[in-house]
Amino acid sequence: MEVLWAGWRMPYIRAAGRKGRTPCLFCAMKGRRPGRSSLLLARTPRVLVMLNRYPYAVGHLMVAPARHVKSLAGLAPEESLEIAEWLGRAERALGRSYRPHGLNVGLNLGRVAGAGVLGHVHWHVVPRWSGDTNFMPATANTKVLPEPLDRTYDRLSLALRRR
Repeated sequence: MEVLWAGWRMPYIRAAGRKGRTPCLFCAMKGRRPGRSSLLLARTPRVLVMLNRYPYAVGHLMVAPARHVKSLAGLAPEESLEIAEWLGRAERALGRSYRPHGLNVGLNLGRVAGAGVLGHVHWHVVPRWSGDTNFMPATANTKVLPEPLDRTYDRLSLALRRR
């Protein structure tokens, strides 16, 4: 069996294993300015938009309420509306920047549903292409990302600023 080194994953694995000691990823972003180092693309009083540090595909971003809310039912109407607006902006930005053939847009509520960040509802927006590298995780336990996160940040940050 061939082994691929992914040492950058260890800080994530260690933090994920600590119960109750890991701060909420999204709450930690509320006080930060958008920028490449934080991967925060946009922040409003109600919404955060950021790249996923461990993307499923190039351009994988997340949209979350700024307020720590664990479920859809806990969102205020104005938060729901602004989140929907930012999901639309994310769709346009990804379309302009990457020309995907489709998008996966979804959320996972609870660990058994696949949530990686528990207790803070958020949406994943993942661009997809016909013939993309979906077979790689299944056959080689490998992801192929054709672009580094700092370049992805620059492209989507610019595209999100355009209406």
